[in-house]
Amino acid sequence: MNNDARAFDALRPRLHKIAYRMLGTIAEAEDVVQDVWLRWHAAPRELIENVEAWLVAVATRLCIDRLRAAKIQREHYSGIWLPEPEMTDPSATPEGIRERADEVSLAFLMLLERLSPEARAAFLLREVFDADYAEVAGAIGKTEAACRQLVSRAKAQLRDERPRYAVPRETHLRLLQTFAQALEQGDFAAINALLAEDAMLIGDGGGKVPSFPKPMVGGRRIAQLFYAACRRYGSEVSVKLVMLNGQWALIRFVEGKLESAQSFETDGVRIVRILVQRNPDKLACIAASNSDA
Repeated sequence: MNNDARAFDALRPRLHKIAYRMLGTIAEAEDVVQDVWLRWHAAPRELIENVEAWLVAVATRLCIDRLRAAKIQREHYSGIWLPEPEMTDPSATPEGIRERADEVSLAFLMLLERLSPEARAAFLLREVFDADYAEVAGAIGKTEAACRQLVSRAKAQLRDERPRYAVPRETHLRLLQTFAQALEQGDFAAINALLAEDAMLIGDGGGKVPSFPKPMVGGRRIAQLFYAACRRYGSEVSVKLVMLNGQWALIRFVEGKLESAQSFETDGVRIVRILVQRNPDKLACIAASNSDA
């Protein structure tokens, strides 16, 4: 491997993280990284003073272009669009997991959808990846003053929409373990007791599998939905605890096939929101990682 390839490979994980947080899908993030590699391969080295800054700038601009196109496409998306969940390495340290969860949770990625492409890029580079404003300006092609304004407005826009509860990871895990047990036992009362009265379920089927066109609200209604699956499939439905986007979550199998990935927000006592990814395209990576489940 030559020096150029080694330099790129060393920065590949950072480029992927930026692209995934910008675009919300693993496949598109990988496409961006591949495009950056092709441009890096063809670029005249004598014109590049800082390799990392150059690669980050190219990746960021490619993501901005893709995000502009994606926002138009998502206006015609069937049902609700949710980010694609990403498996978290179970061998990561607790400190690393917490750090990752803060910056890549599905709830956080959903919030970022509210921002313009340039604001999203500026906010992520500055607040998540600790770039200074000179780097941010170079990456998105604006002045430092304009970038400061973008970040400030983005922070204000997101401030009131952050998750309501900060729950210890261990508490979140125990609650999900209890919920998974209730699902496996088909215990409606236990399922219902673990859901807040005003709990919300948001699903993404991508028009490829059935899902809800708008959020389902009400703990009892959601409990009835889960209970109906238990009744219909019996022993053919199973759930597994996994880590998605740095947080404990559930994946559900029906008749041996991955049916959904479910991320949960809790207040430490009950579940307040569930994000259910059912779009087969967005489950492909998780399915491949759990093919023996």
